[in-house]
Amino acid sequence: MAPPVSGYHVIPNLLARYAELIDSGDFHGLGRLFAHATITVEENDIEVSGEGEVRAMYERWTRLYSDNGTPHTRHVTTNPILDVDDEGGTATCRSYVTVFQCTDALPLQPILSGRYHDRFRQVDGQWRFEHRHMINEYTGDLSHHMLQAFGGSVVSG
Repeated sequence: MAPPVSGYHVIPNLLARYAELIDSGDFHGLGRLFAHATITVEENDIEVSGEGEVRAMYERWTRLYSDNGTPHTRHVTTNPILDVDDEGGTATCRSYVTVFQCTDALPLQPILSGRYHDRFRQVDGQWRFEHRHMINEYTGDLSHHMLQAFGGSVVSG
């Protein structure tokens, strides 16, 4: 039997997997990634839990483009501060996120910058997201990215 893999090795892949899934427009994959987790958004008192609610939230929020079925974004997660208790099977990570977007009508630019505060738990030898708290600090032109603002109002564009 192989020894358990440390969260210090696995959790950065979970952070990158999130960016890969959202940037590819794979909302079903996002639902699976957060199937055992809750996502909260600080400024809007949003809270969703589990695969179906997470998938539905991204479907309501995120504009996909017909040319390739993606949101034309790159979510870049940086400066992770990762604390892992491998023995206890828990971990936390605080990181920055910057979202870049480029469309036919929008030149490449950052459209959002904020932070993620994540908690992870190891269950049956597998590390999973337990909670993601999103803090959106600086926003640019979200009209090409968001179908709805955080909290529900429709974004024009």
